[in-house]
Amino acid sequence: MGQWSSSLVILVYRAALQLGPTNHSLRPLFINNLAISLQDRFRQRGIMSDLDEAIELHRAALLLRPPGHSDRFISLKNLALSLQDRFRQRGIMSDLDEAIELNREALLLRPPGHSDRSISLNNLALSLQDRFQQRGIMSDLDEAIELNRAELLLRPPGHSERSMSLNNLAAGLATRFRQRGIMSDLDEAIELNRAALLLRPPGHSDRSMSLNNLALSLQDRFRQRGIMSDLDEAIELHRAALLLRPPGHSDRSMSLYNLAAGLATRFRQRGIMSDLDEAIELNRAALLLRPPGHSDRSMSLNNLALSLQDRFRQRGIMSDLDEAIELHRAALLLRPPGHSDRSMSLYNLAAGLATRFRQRGIMSDLDEAIELNRAALLLRPPGHSDRSMSLNNLALSLQDRFRQRGIMSDLDEAIELHRAALLLRPPGHSDRSMSLYNLAAGLATRFQQRGIMSDLDEAIELNRAELLLRPPGHSERSMSLNNLAVGLATRFQQRGIMSDLDEAIELHRAALLLRPPGHSDRSMSLYNLALSLKDRFQQRGIMSDLDEAIELNREALLLRPPGHSDRSISLNNLALSLQDRFRQRGIMSDLDEAIELNREALLLRPPGHSDRSISLNNLALSLQDRFQQRGIMSDLDEVIELHHAALLLRPPGHSERSMSLNNLAAGLATRFQQRGIMSDLDEAIELHHATLLLRPPGHSDRSMSLNNLALSLQNRFRQRGIMSDLDEAIELHRAALLLFPPGHSERSMSLNNLALSLQDRFRQRGIMSDLDEAIELHRAALLLRPLGHSERSSSLNNLALSLQHRFRQQGVQSDYDEAFNLYSQLSHLSHAASRTHLIAAKSWAASAYLLNHSSVLLAYQVALKFLDQQVALLSSSSRHFGVIRDAVSSLATDAFSCSARRDALTTAVELVEQGRAVFWTQLARFSTPLDELSASGDIGTTLAEEFKRLSFCLRNAFDQSTQDQSPQIRQLTMQWDDVVTRIRMLPDFSRFLLPPLFSDLQKAAEDGPVIIVNASQYGCDALIIHTAEDPVHVPLDITQTEVSELSSEFQSLAEQFGSSDHQLKLVGILRKLWNDVVDPVVQALRESNVCPSGSRIWWCPTAEFTLLPLHAAGPYEPKKKNLSDIYISSYTPTLTTLIRARKQPVGSRDASSQHFVAIGQGNPVNGRELKCVAPELAAVAQHVTPIVSFTSLEDANATVENALGALDHNQWLHLACHGMPNRKQPFESSFAMRDGPLMIKDIIRSNWQNPQFAFLSACHTTVGDEKSPDESIHLAAAMQFCGFRSVIGSMWSVDDEVAREVVSAFYSNLIDDSKRLDCTRAAVALHKAVKSLRKKKVPLEQQIVFVHIGV
Repeated sequence: MGQWSSSLVILVYRAALQLGPTNHSLRPLFINNLAISLQDRFRQRGIMSDLDEAIELHRAALLLRPPGHSDRFISLKNLALSLQDRFRQRGIMSDLDEAIELNREALLLRPPGHSDRSISLNNLALSLQDRFQQRGIMSDLDEAIELNRAELLLRPPGHSERSMSLNNLAAGLATRFRQRGIMSDLDEAIELNRAALLLRPPGHSDRSMSLNNLALSLQDRFRQRGIMSDLDEAIELHRAALLLRPPGHSDRSMSLYNLAAGLATRFRQRGIMSDLDEAIELNRAALLLRPPGHSDRSMSLNNLALSLQDRFRQRGIMSDLDEAIELHRAALLLRPPGHSDRSMSLYNLAAGLATRFRQRGIMSDLDEAIELNRAALLLRPPGHSDRSMSLNNLALSLQDRFRQRGIMSDLDEAIELHRAALLLRPPGHSDRSMSLYNLAAGLATRFQQRGIMSDLDEAIELNRAELLLRPPGHSERSMSLNNLAVGLATRFQQRGIMSDLDEAIELHRAALLLRPPGHSDRSMSLYNLALSLKDRFQQRGIMSDLDEAIELNREALLLRPPGHSDRSISLNNLALSLQDRFRQRGIMSDLDEAIELNREALLLRPPGHSDRSISLNNLALSLQDRFQQRGIMSDLDEVIELHHAALLLRPPGHSERSMSLNNLAAGLATRFQQRGIMSDLDEAIELHHATLLLRPPGHSDRSMSLNNLALSLQNRFRQRGIMSDLDEAIELHRAALLLFPPGHSERSMSLNNLALSLQDRFRQRGIMSDLDEAIELHRAALLLRPLGHSERSSSLNNLALSLQHRFRQQGVQSDYDEAFNLYSQLSHLSHAASRTHLIAAKSWAASAYLLNHSSVLLAYQVALKFLDQQVALLSSSSRHFGVIRDAVSSLATDAFSCSARRDALTTAVELVEQGRAVFWTQLARFSTPLDELSASGDIGTTLAEEFKRLSFCLRNAFDQSTQDQSPQIRQLTMQWDDVVTRIRMLPDFSRFLLPPLFSDLQKAAEDGPVIIVNASQYGCDALIIHTAEDPVHVPLDITQTEVSELSSEFQSLAEQFGSSDHQLKLVGILRKLWNDVVDPVVQALRESNVCPSGSRIWWCPTAEFTLLPLHAAGPYEPKKKNLSDIYISSYTPTLTTLIRARKQPVGSRDASSQHFVAIGQGNPVNGRELKCVAPELAAVAQHVTPIVSFTSLEDANATVENALGALDHNQWLHLACHGMPNRKQPFESSFAMRDGPLMIKDIIRSNWQNPQFAFLSACHTTVGDEKSPDESIHLAAAMQFCGFRSVIGSMWSVDDEVAREVVSAFYSNLIDDSKRLDCTRAAVALHKAVKSLRKKKVPLEQQIVFVHIGV
């Protein structure tokens, strides 16, 4: 009926009433009809006066239809319906109460059997549901459901209204489920909605309603069980409903809204942004259908705002959040004072402002949010059904402000508001459990501030009460189990009562069972259970707890894939657990993985993230652990930078400031121990003092601060010798130990530290009781560090050293025996050794030598084995070279000297070979020949191919491993180790890549003796290796100090070569070398029948001897022969290198496969011009071109890229350019090309094809790192270790013209009548070329500058 016809009908009915007498029999009918017409017009125009008049007319009609009247039922029903309409407009409860009573009377007039009884049951049920929604009285809802059930029974299958009854009963059950959480109600609602849908097939006018209702109930079930198929089905149902509500349909906006809500929920589960973007567009479309003036516009404004807030949380685009806030403001304007939804809009706007506050930190946003929540509360006075919700919301916003300003009155008020909310939710109230939870949370926060245990105890009791309200089967039971468990775990941390922790673990297990795979909160339960198990591990030390925690954290991480909001938390927790396990078992892969996880977590917590300081701290701690294992200084420097950054994020007053002060101090103290800079130590002590002030007696971390301050004072004592520092340190350690009772995971550390400080005092004052106590403390610490513990080797070493101190004081043999029995345990290590193990093994070797113990050679063998394992871990980058240099130190040379003094000459050779050039040795393993392995059978062939592949990857990764690549490097290394292990299982390959035996090393002397010349703190020796006899020991009458002084004198002299005449000083040095070193060797060679006059010998110098020109030694007197007149000298860095060079690759003698490249760069981008480069290359070309394929790269063509390309395709190389040694970063020593440096680390990665010979006509090509001469990190060695069998290089600056002359003479002598290139003739050719210079008055230093290395 249109508006005009509706008004016309009303006019007609009014006229009929006015014309008819008051006692007319049809008057009640006219009154009723006029009332119904007014109701219709109200529904069209929303004019409240129409509804008020209709109600009064229905009352009048009812009075004219007293009890017993045949139409009384109609008037009761109509008056009830109109009162319900008015209630929905004005919210006056008396209207609704009256409607219910009228519906009850109407029902009595429709007894069982009456055809209209089902209508009355339905009307009463609907009005009771309305009242439940206002007052929350469960009995109203229960009665409504029973009425709907009775109604359904009266509408059996086939009844035209059955689908409506199914729909109404489903709606009531769904509402009850939301109150009581009984899943059977929800499951039944879903089945009823499915049945209703079947009765409303395509084409049915109410099908869209049933699609909508079934979808809503499936969404409810998804929220409980987390089954994604329920949510997916709900979305599809909403889509189907939307299709049935095309543009123009009155319910289209509702379907747009519901589909948007489903997509938003799915977005929160799967994180697919397209779902959220679609939800926003749907909400925008719904808003367009509700223009200004539409009754539901405020709801659409609200919904669009909420979805924009969701998108803001994902993408962080502030315009989304700003728009959401403006939409909430617009919704609030449409809900003026008196509007039933005003309080909802106040709440939502408050929530948006609170979120914006967290982004921009503008306190006015948070303050406004609080005022809005206060306004919402005023609209819900005592007695209002939503008052408890407003109390709750205001309390939560005050808690937010407390976290910002720390004003305790905000927190106290929040707690009181939560208490008031709880009083409004008495036993039986559907939200009582929520209020119990929120009050518990507020009290727990206050406990963290004031430490009042009664707050924590009350919080736990509230959580227990909450759990009782969520019995088995309740949808929120798992959350309540979780909350109580968290409270108990917190109380455990305060009182240390293990029953609290055990109960927490059992509760977390119960919660996890209720959150099976697929449940949205499973990851939270995995996380919490893992945390509590980790806590219990720290108390009881049961490894199974820690292992289980790690597995739980791994599973939690899988449930939080990239993009998940909690991924950083799971990365953090798994990393912490792996660090704990590393400290117990010492497996480096656990620590490496922890570091990578911490790095990923930090990337997910960018500047501004609330947990960034935690990730900075955790990454720093894991790097510090790795530093202690591997000693890489870049790790320690990064640690300090990370702790500095964390401290800036924790200003005074921050709850974690003391932790950051402590950790930064610890990092600085460690760096002091490495570099000795006192300012680092002084700053560390000040930071530790500041930390201790923030950790008063009773603070859980006071023990750690006492310990750390004590350690720093000990360090300062060792520097400045002030006894008060040491005495204070001891007292602090004692105080710390009292706070680390038996069973505490850090007790062993505290015992160890107190013991070390007492040892320090013993050395100062000599009081035996200090030493005796230290020994007992070390014993106790060792018992707490079982096999596999990462610090066990440290405790073994500390106890052994203290027993040695006592032995020297008192001479008790049992102390001596026990000390070395402890050391012997190091030889049984079952896993890869750490830096700590290596330090202990070195200590063993030094102690055994000083105390003349029989285990000394075993100690050196174990130490060198540990060194090899350390190098294998560190050889992927030159950045680690400093660590390797420190690890090697004098280990090999001392082992050699010790073995020689015990007449174990073959052992001396094996040990010195194992401990020198370790970096090159590890890299050379990647190029190991595999012909024999490939020929051993199918398994051997397969393993050889796998070994080649992995070796190629690792060699190419050298010095390219960034932090992002390090997990791949680690994975490759583990795979490579596995292949090596499997190769060693094959027959005849048990020693594959193991350190060679003497019988293997003798092969180095096949073409002439090799002389190892060794300098050690224990003495200097030479050892002559022959191919078939025992080594010959030649003791040298010179000390290591004298060799060092001679080397320094020579290096200073070499820097001045070319600027003035230094002939006399040079001769003096060469004479001393002859008298003290070379002549005794020559005499021994003669006695061994090594005939002079042109015989070849190889020098293998160690330590400072590597820096001296042994080949040029001589008496330099008339009629006396120098070494060069007796033998032709070559050098080799190690015996293994020489053996490898002697092996002739298949096909390398074939002239057609030989290619020669000459590279000359006389005009580098940064360097002086070399005028003789072009003539030099011309001389090379003149000699070489007739017999071999020859290429020349000069000037503009001699670039880094072209040079590397040439190296890949040529077997013979002549390089004429500037040599640029880098003594601080030896892997950056380089040849100067036109466009920049060609560095050692570039050469290492080249893909050589059977290289033969390289003449390095450049300065300083045999000059390496002066701090680690035994590592031979120089340009010539790089060429040899990369496969060149024979190399000529220079020991200092070369004169340009001299170089040209030597080169011309060298190639003239190299190519004999056979016209064939042979690199084994290089030494003789150089010898002859140099000899020819003597007649030309060339300065002596230029005559001896070139040396030959290799075959």
